[in-house]
Amino acid sequence: MPKVAVAMSGGVDSSVTAALLKQQGYDVIGMMMRLWSEPGKEDSNRCCTPDAIAVARRVAATLDIPFYVVDAKEVFRSIVVEYFLDGYAQGLTPNPCLVCNRFLRWEFLFEHAMAMGVELMATGHYVRLGMARDGQKAFLRAVDADKDQSYVMHVLTCEQLAKALFPIGVYFKTEVRAMADSLGLAVANRPDSQDLCFLAGEDYREFIRRNKPGIAVPGPITTRDGTQVGTHEGLPYYTIGQRKGLGISSPVPLYVLSKDIRSNCLIVGTEEQLGGTELTVVDVNWICGVAPDQPFRAEVKIRYTARPAWALMTPTDGSNGVRVRFDTSQRDITPGQAAVFYDGDLVLGGGVIA
Repeated sequence: MPKVAVAMSGGVDSSVTAALLKQQGYDVIGMMMRLWSEPGKEDSNRCCTPDAIAVARRVAATLDIPFYVVDAKEVFRSIVVEYFLDGYAQGLTPNPCLVCNRFLRWEFLFEHAMAMGVELMATGHYVRLGMARDGQKAFLRAVDADKDQSYVMHVLTCEQLAKALFPIGVYFKTEVRAMADSLGLAVANRPDSQDLCFLAGEDYREFIRRNKPGIAVPGPITTRDGTQVGTHEGLPYYTIGQRKGLGISSPVPLYVLSKDIRSNCLIVGTEEQLGGTELTVVDVNWICGVAPDQPFRAEVKIRYTARPAWALMTPTDGSNGVRVRFDTSQRDITPGQAAVFYDGDLVLGGGVIA
């Protein structure tokens, strides 16, 4: 059987992934990245803390598989954290998990694994592999819709999928925890990590204030007609759809509608003004396919927790882009987040909302 590296995190999903592959006869090794944390916060990082590494090491020992830790602190800081900070500096709301999956797990870590003779890479993500209509390997949503992670995994290429394994994508989370318990793994009841790992549970605004304070410049808060209703502390500290923390008084609730970077203006309005029916996506990764040259219909997901919505997709010239026009108004369309396209369970691809 091929040699496979499992990207471990000390959590239940990657631990059961390793166990399942071992049961299936693969030559399994566990690998974990030691990620960057702010000085003094190493034990607070939501991923790959010294405690998590110790837990993963114990799981590997229980499964009788080799376990290796790869130092990824500098590459994580220079790629993932800078992407996060630069995105906010440009007025976007970036999703650094996309960059981490693409450049850290599936390039940096896999390259280290291949140097050790590894042929395949596995992670504990809730996604599935299958076959498309043309017979090529396809990327599918997980069986457990509540845990499906195809949104943050759409960045993988067809070549990467050919060397990928996602064994838990056919199970529900409750089944995965039950398997961990039956296998005697110490992670069966370990809680899931929800927040960005390097924020260590802290508000992202405080992280920005410490690590890139110059990007936040106070400016006016206005309505769409230009009426000033307040002053903001810096555009990076606000997100589309935000209502609380605006520091303005109004007879009706006001929400962040958009950010005008050129004038350093935060634009607010009523909940009725918040929705939109169109967006543009750039730098699209078409999984195992070529960019379409004709309009087509697909379901589109604009946030990790959003419900997919039907839309007409029209390819645009340059930047491998797509113009998306939804059948119904969508709340909180946010530049910097991903838009991911689906044909049923099939993940077609996705890109960044511009």
